[in-house]
Amino acid sequence: MGYPNLEAELARNGITRGQIADLLKKDKSTISTWMNGGRTGFSVKDAMAVRREFFPNMTLDYLFSEEPITVATVSVR
Repeated sequence: MGYPNLEAELARNGITRGQIADLLKKDKSTISTWMNGGRTGFSVKDAMAVRREFFPNMTLDYLFSEEPITVATVSVR
């Protein structure tokens, strides 16, 4: 299944799979396999590094959920 929330946040923030690969010192094809729901996925260490570098205000549960999670937006006036 992959990581639909992570995929959405990458797109929203203009972050590429290549940037994730560079951060984790992995092949871009490895990241693509993980993102597309390959047999293995991100290790906890790698997931924490991605969150720390690119999404420090988001939870691991949200980013690495295999099911889409809708984030409610709050309007402040």
